[in-house]
Amino acid sequence: MLTFAAAVFFLIITPGPGVLSTAGVGSAFGARAGSRYVAGLWIGNNAVALAVISGLAAVVLAAPVVRNILFAASTAYLLYLALRIAAAGSRIAFIEARSAPGIWNGIALQAINPKAYAVNTALFSGFSFLPESLAAETMLKLLIFNAIWIPIHFLWLYLGIRLHALNLSPGSHRAINIAMSLSMLAVVALAVLAFLR
Repeated sequence: MLTFAAAVFFLIITPGPGVLSTAGVGSAFGARAGSRYVAGLWIGNNAVALAVISGLAAVVLAAPVVRNILFAASTAYLLYLALRIAAAGSRIAFIEARSAPGIWNGIALQAINPKAYAVNTALFSGFSFLPESLAAETMLKLLIFNAIWIPIHFLWLYLGIRLHALNLSPGSHRAINIAMSLSMLAVVALAVLAFLR
């Protein structure tokens, strides 16, 4: 169980579309809008988890046309985010928008987020700790997963809010943008490698 919890922590805390966009919403729109967005991400992530657990994701993604469309959409979106972040120069630019993203935006992002599917598949198909009761193990995994997922996303939201309040130098802004862009590109590369297998 501790190995599972550690895996959850490290898989979720690493930069991906969900946490990077959470920080961006916090930076641009503050805690209230950020909390609504995190609620949408949470609903979307749990929907992905249930799809993975039930096998629905495997059935849907087994159709080559559907799989290719979802892969192309998610890859294009992640590349777009990475390029927007990298091109922002000396401004911190998680995600720019004229109005605050809400619950539906969070749900939609998780629906096409390859990291959400990869993480949920890895966590719920591996790390067995109650082999005598799959149902109990799955419920415990969901509880542990959410107990770690929620504070990590609120931590990223807080970091976004705090970054907005800091008066960083242009060089620091540029370094943060490059690091975030490279993180997004790493997610894209992992998604491409998984797709090509």
